[in-house]
Amino acid sequence: MATQKSAPVEKAEAPAKKAAVKRAPNAAFMKTLTPSAELAAVIGSTPLARTEVVKQLWVYIKEHNLQDEKNKRNVNADAKLKPIFGKDQVTMFEIAGLIGKHLS
Repeated sequence: MATQKSAPVEKAEAPAKKAAVKRAPNAAFMKTLTPSAELAAVIGSTPLARTEVVKQLWVYIKEHNLQDEKNKRNVNADAKLKPIFGKDQVTMFEIAGLIGKHLS
């Protein structure tokens, strides 16, 4: 008795991936905002875009060694940052949300 080989099964083609569409930058991120007096004490009073404010805060945090030694994702507030953060320690993910009320 001869064994028959079955015909190879064709795989269904995966749907073609859409070409990556380059998005335009969000104008809300680029809008310059004036910092409050508390925030200006840390980053200066020059109007900056929200993304630049966060960058300047990180420059301040690193210059003053305010990252928690055990968990680098936490930032310990000093006398200038406590009015902005409202507490002694925040996570790096909270910073962008907390500065919103200090920008106009």
